[in-house]
Amino acid sequence: MADAHLHHVHLFCSDIDATIAWWVDMLGAEVAYDGTVANQRNVFMHVGSGRLHLYDQPPRGDRGGAVHHVGIRTDDLHGLVAHLKANGQNLRSDIREFGAWRYIMVAAPDDVLLELFEWDASGMEPELQAFFGAAP
Repeated sequence: MADAHLHHVHLFCSDIDATIAWWVDMLGAEVAYDGTVANQRNVFMHVGSGRLHLYDQPPRGDRGGAVHHVGIRTDDLHGLVAHLKANGQNLRSDIREFGAWRYIMVAAPDDVLLELFEWDASGMEPELQAFFGAAP
């Protein structure tokens, strides 16, 4: 069997320029490519070490379909939350803390639900250390 790895998440966008600006301004994303792929404008972005693709076409159907949320790991959740609040973002709650894990949910454009989270791998079970121990 061939090796496979998750490469990116691809999102529909009702206003792709506003979506690009949100990801750049709120989460420090960087545009790597903005052009035509498959006869449609596509924008490929780096979000930290991850990748995000944006498709210049409105979402279809209800929010998310089978996808509940997209997880975004940070090493400074309190700082990121302060940045979001300073830029007028509505957060669904305060930071929820569970020992070594803390998170908050926020809606990106087109009501894409994001889980912004931080882990302290040092006090976790070995399996969780291995899974979350790498830098964000």
